[in-house]
Amino acid sequence: MSTLSTVEERVRAAVGVKLFTVLAWVPQRQALRRVHSSHPDHYPVGGEKTVEVARGWLDECITGQRPYFGPDAGAVRAIFADHELIAELGCGAVINVPVVDEEGKTLGVLNLLDAEGSYDRYSVEKAVSLAPLAVAALRAEVGR
Repeated sequence: MSTLSTVEERVRAAVGVKLFTVLAWVPQRQALRRVHSSHPDHYPVGGEKTVEVARGWLDECITGQRPYFGPDAGAVRAIFADHELIAELGCGAVINVPVVDEEGKTLGVLNLLDAEGSYDRYSVEKAVSLAPLAVAALRAEVGR
C-alpha cells in the first residue's frame, strides 16, 4: 500500500509541486479534512474546510469526479479562500484530482499547487494517472 508521503514523492517527480495536500471527503458534513500536507506549518493535518464557497468546484471535482485545472492566480483565487497565503508560498496554478475507489466512491482529493504557468493539460493527465496510488491510504483515513 502506498502511503500519502509516497504519493507526494511520485507526484513531485512526475508533475512537480510547491504545495501538496490530500483531503479526505466527509460527505456527512460536506467537508474536506486534510490528511496530508507538504507544508504542515501552514496547512496542518486535521484541518477541515467546508466547500460551500466553491459550489461549482464541489460539483466538478467531488460529485462529478473530474479534475479541476486552474492555470493561473485568478483560478486559484476563484476556489481558495486562502489564496493570499497560497500566493505567498509562490503558487499560482492548481490541479485538484478526485481520488475514486474501485466501487466509484469519491474518497478525497489530491491538491497540487505550483507557480503560475507550471501546469498544462499534460500535467493534469499525469496527476490523474497517479490518483489511484492514494486509494488505500485515503480509504484508511476515511474509516477513522
